[in-house]
Amino acid sequence: MKTKSPLFEVSNHHVIDCGKPPTVNGDTPDMYFGYFANEYGEQAIYYYDYKTGEAVVRMGDCGWENVHRVIEGRVEGVILNDAELTWLRACWLATGKNRKRVRPENEDSSDPRKRDH
Repeated sequence: MKTKSPLFEVSNHHVIDCGKPPTVNGDTPDMYFGYFANEYGEQAIYYYDYKTGEAVVRMGDCGWENVHRVIEGRVEGVILNDAELTWLRACWLATGKNRKRVRPENEDSSDPRKRDH
């Protein structure tokens, strides 16, 4: 028997200057989400779209509104520490390391991943 009670819930640990944190609905079809908080309490969310093969990361310390593409298992424009890299690798593997992934050529402001999920 299925229940609709939340499986996992976490609040924003960042200051208001980091922007409005995303709201993630883990039941969104065809999406994978991964959550991480490093030893300093800095939070990150990994989004993977199974339909497009695109992965992105949003991080509180980089500004929640900023979306960073994940290309070949690396986050563009962000330096990650060892723990963050390990988390990203786990997310990358969980979403199909060997799967053919799309390489977006440009950023589209209508991209649904930039909206709250």
